Amino acid sequence: MSVTIQAVQSFQCISDARHRTLITTLVQKLHDYVQEVQLTETEWLQAIQFLTQTGQLCHEQRQEYILLSDVLGISMLVDEINHQKNEIQTPSTVFGPFFVENMPVRQYADSIVMEDEELSIPLLIKGKISNLRGEAIANAYVDVWQTADNGMYSGQDPEQQIDNLRGVFVSQGNGAYAIKSILPVSYQIPSDGTVGKLLSYAKRTFWRPAHIHFKIVAEGYQSLVTHIFLENDKYLENDAVFGVKDRLIVRHQLKQPDDQSKTLYGLDRDYYLIEYDFVLSES
Repeated sequence: MSVTIQAVQSFQCISDARHRTLITTLVQKLHDYVQEVQLTETEWLQAIQFLTQTGQLCHEQRQEYILLSDVLGISMLVDEINHQKNEIQTPSTVFGPFFVENMPVRQYADSIVMEDEELSIPLLIKGKISNLRGEAIANAYVDVWQTADNGMYSGQDPEQQIDNLRGVFVSQGNGAYAIKSILPVSYQIPSDGTVGKLLSYAKRTFWRPAHIHFKIVAEGYQSLVTHIFLENDKYLENDAVFGVKDRLIVRHQLKQPDDQSKTLYGLDRDYYLIEYDFVLSES
């Protein structure tokens, strides 16, 4: 009996049928790969060292394994398999490695910019959250995060306080949400770890187009993890993690303050505006 058969059969006593399938199929595919490429002992040791170093880089504010999954295209493949929804629901995309739990709950139209707010033109992001029938979803939790002007997230950048450019908003009774921020910038994913070494070796791009992350959770609805991307960003066609979807690309417009912007959003100077409605599917 071959070692592959023995290894696969050794997991047959797992009682949960789905778990048994996941593990035995993985073992079979790994053995098939080793056989196909005739893996050497040196190469296998290098692979183990790579995975070990990847794990050692992970901490509360950085998940190198998620980044690895992203650049291998696995994250988007899993997304495609699990979110093949209709043309009404807002598309999902990669979660990314820099989400931070338990950020402050902010009020309608609050700013998530905690540092140097006066140095950039403010950005207003507003819209509604609704279901597939167009009905407003109240009390949806909208978790938002983005990079600073230097292309780094708080938690990644020790110079930023942890809640900078992060926050949780709650949709109003009519489904409306409003967030003040700054325009996101294109940035390079971290190059100082194992993923960076892999991309350098493959001569691949490190760049991601400018975007803002959203995680939207509402009772009775499927959670949505997505981004919005800025129109005309030069990296939209060459995203390092393959995360761009056409329906997530948005236009930003420069606006002058008026009575509404001052009263509803506290904006008394020129600002950028992005309007985007999110649509959730029922669970």
